[in-house]
Parts: sequence; structure tokens; C-alpha cells
Amino acid sequence: MRKRAIFYISIFLISVQLISCKKANEFTEKVKVSLRNVGHQLLLTNQDSTSLVLPIKELSKRKYQLTFQSDLQVSPDSLVAIVKRSFSQSELPSNYRIEVKECLNDEVAYSYEMKLSEENAIVPCKSRVLPTNCYFIEAQFLKKENSNQYFFYGFLLLISVLGFGVYQTKKRKIVIDTGSNNSLSLGRFMFYPEQNKLIKEAEEIPLSKKECELLTIFIDRPNEVIKREELMKKVWEENGVVVGRSLDTYISKLRKKLKEDTSIKITNIHGVGYKLEID
Repeated sequence: MRKRAIFYISIFLISVQLISCKKANEFTEKVKVSLRNVGHQLLLTNQDSTSLVLPIKELSKRKYQLTFQSDLQVSPDSLVAIVKRSFSQSELPSNYRIEVKECLNDEVAYSYEMKLSEENAIVPCKSRVLPTNCYFIEAQFLKKENSNQYFFYGFLLLISVLGFGVYQTKKRKIVIDTGSNNSLSLGRFMFYPEQNKLIKEAEEIPLSKKECELLTIFIDRPNEVIKREELMKKVWEENGVVVGRSLDTYISKLRKKLKEDTSIKITNIHGVGYKLEID
């Protein structure tokens, strides 16, 4: 059960990671499209319809660079309005920092911060136009990943683990001790190990001593692969008897006696052993 739980949890975490990566890629592409639009609009305010907006660069997580083919004049008032409009149309986060830097020395010629609550935004000197020069613009999104998202993923993980546990518990609940009768419930059968018999409704099904010993081992470890060597050792070798095909013969007999309950089956794991399963 532990190995299966680890397997399913691993699959879940990988799926979450893939979803996160996909969302991150989608976010980056949206930012690139939006910034290219910003660059285009800035060139138009300079009466420039021929110069190119160069490819947008992703500098780091949530930080991007917009560069131009030619020099331009930057009006902070226009820049703030263009960026706000473009980001809003692309449904990008409202918390970001914009820096206009000079190409020659990377000095910040103008910068501002926009926040979800506009009264907390910092937008200085909007009326002071930057002279024509070689500039590039860096946009950094300040809003961290929503903690609710991690809560959501954690909640899904918890539900998955609990669901898997319930599923396994149901599968393993094929054996129930009924108390003083020393009987065990196995699907639609009642198993009486001390009396070497199965009872289904009013029908009594006798078991040989070896069949009873094998069935007891399987019931003690439902849904678990038990190696041939272990079965042979416990049922035959401990009594000083070494067998060849006897194990397969007795397994076949048990299958025939349990066949009326299709929810129960003894599965052969080729080259390994057998497993008692129930649907």
C-alpha cells in the first residue's frame, strides 16, 4: 500500500508541476505580446511607423525587457497610460514596476510602480518628457503567486491521499473476524479455518488441509503478491515435504471453489507468485 501511495502521490505532484509550468509559459507569452504592443504604441507616439520593436527578452522569473531598433522620446504620461491599458487588455497582474533605462550605461531614466490599489501606486514626474535617446524598458511583475493556489494544490493532494487510503481500505476489507465462531468473511463466503471449510449461503464447501493453509495465508495478506517460494516453504517444506507442481494444483482447486464469487480471484503473477484479489 505504501509503495502505491507514493506512486500516486508522485503522479499527482508531477501533474501539478506540469500544470504550473504550462501556466508559467502561458503567462510569459501573454507578457511578450502585451509588451510588444506597448512598444508599438510608444513608437506611434513618436510618429514612427517603420522602426521595429525587437524581440522581448525574459530576464528572470516575472521580469522582461522591451528594446527598440531606433532611438525614441519617452513621455511618462503616455508610457503609464499605454502600459496600463495593454496589461489590462491582456489580463496581466496589476502590481508591476516599469523602468526606462538608457542603453549606453543602464542608468534608470524613469521608473514607477503600479499597484492593485492605485492610491498606493508610485508614479512620479509624469509630465517630464525624456529626450530622444536609446532606451530599453524593463517590466517586473511584483505580485507573488497567490497563496490560495498553493492551498488549493495542497487540498487536492490531501484529498487524493485520503481517497486512495479509503480505496485501499475498502479493497483490504475482505477479511472480517466474526468473533466466537472463529470464522472469516471472504466476499460472499464464510471461511472456517479450524473446520477446513467454506460456507456460501446454505452450501458447505469442504477444504483439504493444504487448501485451508494456503487460503489462510492469502487472507492474512490480501491484495499482496506472495512469492511461490514462501508459499511452498510455509505449507510444505516446514513439514519436511518438498514439492514440485503441488502448489499450482492446490491453487487451481481453490480457484474452482471460489469461482462462484466473481469479485474474488487468485491471480498468478508470472515467475513470482500469487495474489488474492477482490473487486
